[in-house]
Amino acid sequence: MLKPAFVILPFALMMSGPALANKVFVTNERGNSVTVLDSTTWEKIGEFPAGNRPRGITISPDGKELYVCASDDDTVRVFDPETYKELHTLPSGPDPELFALHPSGNPLYVANEDDNLVTVVDTMTHQVLAEIPVGVEPEGVAVSPDAKTLINTSETTNMAHFIDTSTYEIVHNVLVDQRPRYAEFTADGKKLYVSAEIGGTVSVINLGGEGEPKVDKKITFEVAGVLHEWLQPVGVKATRDGSRVFVALGPANRVAVVDAATDEVLDYLLVGQRVWQMAFTPKEDFLVVTNGNSNDVSIIDVKAEKVIRSVPVGEQPWGVVVAPD
Repeated sequence: MLKPAFVILPFALMMSGPALANKVFVTNERGNSVTVLDSTTWEKIGEFPAGNRPRGITISPDGKELYVCASDDDTVRVFDPETYKELHTLPSGPDPELFALHPSGNPLYVANEDDNLVTVVDTMTHQVLAEIPVGVEPEGVAVSPDAKTLINTSETTNMAHFIDTSTYEIVHNVLVDQRPRYAEFTADGKKLYVSAEIGGTVSVINLGGEGEPKVDKKITFEVAGVLHEWLQPVGVKATRDGSRVFVALGPANRVAVVDAATDEVLDYLLVGQRVWQMAFTPKEDFLVVTNGNSNDVSIIDVKAEKVIRSVPVGEQPWGVVVAPD
């Protein structure tokens, strides 16, 4: 059952608020809410109920619809990013966790952890276009820059599934390490990074050559004073210029900075407790990372590769998205 409705909108509704492009949306998995921050001041400017156990979150390219995986409601809830009112829901299978939008904004590809399917949903008609059988416990979802390939990671099968977006057929399966969580393409589409939470690695899959995709390298992590089993890669974000890849390391409370040219780790940035997902601001000046056990987000200056502040949000923050320019 949903918690009693609450809405904290003093700034959004009582005075002229910041431009949509300045807004950061954070899902609070245990708080059943979304916290809204202003990325120019890093102040909290709102909070609204988002269903039961909200996790994955994304926003349409035009900034008009905010999508939230309400995992325990078995649905995707869609909100107005300006007013925070719920507009409608989209169908999904049981326990939607992560999803990805087609670059055009339609369709939406939803990983449903409990039924081993990726559900393809038309964001305009709200109809299911396809249900794609994948491996056990699907989680990560990514769409290639040319929109021709959909990636799904299956936690128990330990694979990255390559799906043709025109036929919804799996065309390749690539074995990675244990419990793959997230997939991230480089902007040029030549590499795919897949994090493995229990395996403790990030697989670098070469997509630029001939033949089937393959793992070229596995990035490993080592932090002095941190137990190896705490180094659990989850969220991954690559800069558009192809220079850096950032990897959230879960209970290690660190974000790894990786040289994207060599795929070598350059540094580890200390953040909050149980760092999980990440999102860049539109110009990639900052990287916002969610810290599930310290109930805050850390703000990383991307150019300086330095944590500049932490901001309290709701209870057990999980996902994050920043509104487009």
